[in-house]
Amino acid sequence: MSTANPRGMYTIFRREVHRFLKVKMQTIVTPALTAMLYLVVFRYAMGDRHVPGLGTDYFTFLVPGLAMMAMLQNAFANTSSSLIMGKVMGMQIYLLMAPVSAAEVVAAFLAAAVVRGVIVASVFLIVLMPFTGIHLLHPGILLVYSICGSMIMGGLGLIGGMWAKNFDNVAMVTNFIVLPLTFLSGVFYSVKQLPHTWQILNHANPFFYLIDGFRYSFLGVGDTNPFASVGIVIGSAIFIFSLCWYLWRIGWRMKD
Repeated sequence: MSTANPRGMYTIFRREVHRFLKVKMQTIVTPALTAMLYLVVFRYAMGDRHVPGLGTDYFTFLVPGLAMMAMLQNAFANTSSSLIMGKVMGMQIYLLMAPVSAAEVVAAFLAAAVVRGVIVASVFLIVLMPFTGIHLLHPGILLVYSICGSMIMGGLGLIGGMWAKNFDNVAMVTNFIVLPLTFLSGVFYSVKQLPHTWQILNHANPFFYLIDGFRYSFLGVGDTNPFASVGIVIGSAIFIFSLCWYLWRIGWRMKD
């Protein structure tokens, strides 16, 4: 494509947003119910127990991490499920032939992933924030980590959808890569509580920086300095976007 097609890009974006909004029970209501379950289990099971070294109670520490985890998982699910459904139904060839550039297609998919991730995290926080003492302290940090985190996971979902041949392949990526990395990223614990060796391993998990930066925007404390990690997060988002653009442009595993 030699010319831009913003209308085509917007059409793809609108289709993706409309697709997940049609299943509100799964994309919006379910996260709210999940938040209530977390409230019952952790709020009353852990009581007023505090997180060592951070000076905050466990439930307050937990809420931002859970919201970010839900955001990342839903951003991944949005692109991966959309692409694999198109491949299974044989519809991806029409998207490849559409008069829309690879950059515009990728931008539309990732923008929709960001929208879904933000909606899910917002619902989660709206339900749980009245039961905690957290307040938004650093909106700029929140914005950067939310957008970049959703872009990174949406991009990984796009790559996973291109790689997968069926729903089982997507489920394998979700269950053996995405879930372990998000659960072991410091959502349920402070890294400072771990032995030194496990702290090093946790710092090698890229999701750890996303969770910790998002939590810092509400609590003002964290296991790392989120301002120092902003460059890494933005650079990772740009790298993922570029990789998705290249793979889409060559039609990687889309023409099989």
